[in-house]
Amino acid sequence: MRRWSAALAVAAVVLAAGCSSGGGDGDGAASGEPVKLRFLSLAWQKESITANKQLVDEWNKANPKIQVEYVQGSWDNVNDQLVTSFEAGDAPDVIHDDSPALSGFAARGFLLDLSSSLPSELKSDIPQAAWDTVTFGDGKGGQGVYGVPFLQESQVLYANKKLLDASGARMPTPDEPWTWDEFAEATKKMTKSGAYGVAWPMKSPVNKVLTLGLNFGGTFFTTEGGKTRVKVGAEEREVLSRIHDQLYKDKSADPSALGMGTADPLPGFFGGKYAIVPAGVYLRQQVAEQAPDGFEWVTLPPLKGVTAEQGATSQTLSVAADSKHAQEAVKFISFFLNGPNQAKLAKGDWLLPTSTSAAADPAMTQKENFWDVATASAKNLVVAPYLKVDGYDEWKSKVATPALQEYFADKISLDEVAKRLVEEGDKVLERYGR
Repeated sequence: MRRWSAALAVAAVVLAAGCSSGGGDGDGAASGEPVKLRFLSLAWQKESITANKQLVDEWNKANPKIQVEYVQGSWDNVNDQLVTSFEAGDAPDVIHDDSPALSGFAARGFLLDLSSSLPSELKSDIPQAAWDTVTFGDGKGGQGVYGVPFLQESQVLYANKKLLDASGARMPTPDEPWTWDEFAEATKKMTKSGAYGVAWPMKSPVNKVLTLGLNFGGTFFTTEGGKTRVKVGAEEREVLSRIHDQLYKDKSADPSALGMGTADPLPGFFGGKYAIVPAGVYLRQQVAEQAPDGFEWVTLPPLKGVTAEQGATSQTLSVAADSKHAQEAVKFISFFLNGPNQAKLAKGDWLLPTSTSAAADPAMTQKENFWDVATASAKNLVVAPYLKVDGYDEWKSKVATPALQEYFADKISLDEVAKRLVEEGDKVLERYGR
């Protein structure tokens, strides 16, 4: 899963540009001047930036007493930069981030608990499963809601329609997706001389493995008595072994694709080297824009193991705890993330809106560019188990990423990767007091 973008070339975040306090002009309302809010946006695709700026302009025209300054940021190192700005007391009022980052910020008191301040229309329009991705401990033994979740992604399959049709494999639908067994058989049929049935880009393997692991009930973490440990049992091993089998048993997956980033297999996909590429729904944009004339492609729904469930994280909007205009910030967020506006934002980012009314928007259900398949996949998203794990980021970077890369490169066995994930992982989690 991408960190909401591949390798971004957007400028670094300017968190405190032109402003010396967290809420802008703190006495704006008293002086008769408009309240000024800073909105840090991490939108990066052209369509998405346009949609964000249009909504800010619409708000400013309709609300002359509450003016929002759009601050363009980047996903690159944003959380380190936010920590600096929080500690200096000059954080933006409204903060775009993703749900894995919120837990630590909430525990340190940097974010406002929105539990009692959001309008009921917004609360009811977003399913509880999405709210679960932004509900964390407050560092004092309680729980709070520290952001409004508005965009999510699922993992789907991109297939060369000509090769798929020629294989004779069943065309899966959202109601009847492929099982992992059907997927394995289909990729074997599509593997010919010089061509592979599937490319697994595993430069960043952890989120992808953990997301798909839920197909078989694999959570990779378990908590008992308030203590969290890494778990790699039969359920977690299913996806690991199935991908490994495609690489080295069936030989239907190309080992040379393992070091690639998510979009890197696309030239091979367009050239007929790969029949299928698994990736997030956002990749539809690059496929649609870069596919050569005459190339036919389809988006296939998420695979099914025991279930088709996948782990979900969310893009979020939060309010800085030190904002001098928190009430106005909540009003802006409530406008920005209403149903029609979420549909615009999702369309610009080629992602899934959390809003149920947005998901029903004709733009989200049209067949063009397989929006219907992408939007239908949202029903499979459940809260990612690792969202609640203190120390997950360190486990991911220092333990899981190198171990999984070695396993998929066939340098270590399934038993060895399981042992490393658990033993080295538990040592990491111990340092976080869990």
